Amino acid sequence: MMVTLMSASGAPGVTTTAVALGVRWPRPVIVVEADPKGGSGILAGYFRGQVDHPGLIELVVAQRADVVAEALPRLLLPVPGTQASVLVGTRSHEQAAGLASLWPSLVEALSDVDGAAATDVIVDAGRLGAYGWPQPLADSSDVCLLVMGSDLPSLAANRSWAASLAAEESPGHLVRVLLVGPGVPYGAGEVRRALGVPVLAGIDRDPVLARVFSQGDEVPVPPWWRGGARAATAAFAGSGYVRSVEAAIEAIRSLAVEQAPARLPDMAATGGRRSR
Repeated sequence: MMVTLMSASGAPGVTTTAVALGVRWPRPVIVVEADPKGGSGILAGYFRGQVDHPGLIELVVAQRADVVAEALPRLLLPVPGTQASVLVGTRSHEQAAGLASLWPSLVEALSDVDGAAATDVIVDAGRLGAYGWPQPLADSSDVCLLVMGSDLPSLAANRSWAASLAAEESPGHLVRVLLVGPGVPYGAGEVRRALGVPVLAGIDRDPVLARVFSQGDEVPVPPWWRGGARAATAAFAGSGYVRSVEAAIEAIRSLAVEQAPARLPDMAATGGRRSR
């Protein structure tokens, strides 16, 4: 299963959400940092700038030799204590120009991994319409999630993009909204009526707890809590924020299973797009 997260404007937390989903995912998963803006937010954030690892730009070199599938496994960065690994993004926005030819080959390599190793894929696609945007990854995803807030500026910014994405929906390629901060102020029903796209799930807005995924912070210990690090970890796992992440995971996986999408049979014939 491949899931692509994207945003239309602002900073709704696409990368933070992608990392949170990956860390809590219940089976092996690859988080692909495909945002073409450059400057890996995952290395600088979740890994706190303490890890250096090759990634997408090395795959561009591999693509020229037609060995993307062979190179992909050694370029994956495991996330300790989880079933997730990360394919690190580019270091500079100037590298975005080299990604256009890579995306179809990467889709094919990820599809092979998915089928052979039962590994899911979460794509952080960043902001829609950016130069070098990973269109083939989005087109080949089972589920595309438009990540957004629930306030009026977010609704206004996402309206036209939601319509464009919904027009591309087909069996095995679904478009849904993932709300960050549902009910602040508008709820799922109001967002659906405004955009014409169903809301799949909502992630609680909790800037402090979100920093565990966005900045690599230690699990915070509530001031009233007693019991040490293990108890703090249990409190974090039971928080509304983490429960909302896990509920979103369940909704994503259930949706994909219900649709039973067919994988793309011939990437070369479609130029990276899912057969409609």
